[in-house]
Amino acid sequence: MGKRMKSILINLELIFVSLIVLVPVFWIVISSFHKGNGLASSTLIPKVLSLDNYRRLFEETSYITWFKNSLSIALLNSFLSVMLIMVTAWVVSRFHFKGKKNGLMIMLILSMFPSFLSMTAIYTLFMTFGLNKTPLALVIIYSTGAIPYNVWLVKGYLDGISTSLDEAAYIDGSTKFYTFVKIILPLSKPIIVYCAVSQFMMPWMDYILPNLLFSGESTKTVAVGLYSMITGNENSNFTLFAAGAVLIAIPITILYLIFQSYLVEGISSGANKG
Repeated sequence: MGKRMKSILINLELIFVSLIVLVPVFWIVISSFHKGNGLASSTLIPKVLSLDNYRRLFEETSYITWFKNSLSIALLNSFLSVMLIMVTAWVVSRFHFKGKKNGLMIMLILSMFPSFLSMTAIYTLFMTFGLNKTPLALVIIYSTGAIPYNVWLVKGYLDGISTSLDEAAYIDGSTKFYTFVKIILPLSKPIIVYCAVSQFMMPWMDYILPNLLFSGESTKTVAVGLYSMITGNENSNFTLFAAGAVLIAIPITILYLIFQSYLVEGISSGANKG
């Protein structure tokens, strides 16, 4: 009886948590089909559903431009971040050098501080070099900012790969970098996918840095563009905002569905090893 009650309570808890997560999502999706501008409705599901908000989103706003900006930044950031993270983690995992322990501790401490704490310094630095109005600015910030935390995670994963594989490759005449490319990277697919997906998501979610560095309609990201719809006394396009939010979720949801097994394996292995 005790085990049965425990099982019932656990299931009730899971159902309750699921409702907390799913109800707001359902509300936003349904609101995107609402004809009015407000999210409030007399019923959970409006009597009349319309695609008018999606039409207005593409015809009356620069949503396509915002989406392209965010997508290009996300793809470039994902690629560059994975390269920097994997090379750095490989070096600290496989090689011994002076200052390695202190360097890892510094990276661990740096990972505790969010990047927006240095916004003023970042803006001044990038303005000096003329990078404050180009997508390259965000890519540099995101990719370098991803190193501290992710290097610890990936190092834990690489430590779980036997060094005997490296030694066997060296005996066969392989160089260190060739061994890294041909042996280490293929065996690190789960953690690579995790890092790539997490860094791909960053530009979609971030509002502070793009809003600080970019100005003008043609350089806005999706987060900045959508937020401008619901700020100020004259902007109350909440249903239009909901439609844009639904479209943002589509590429991220697809990525999670495709790489779900890799994501779970990557994060769990990186956390448990090393």
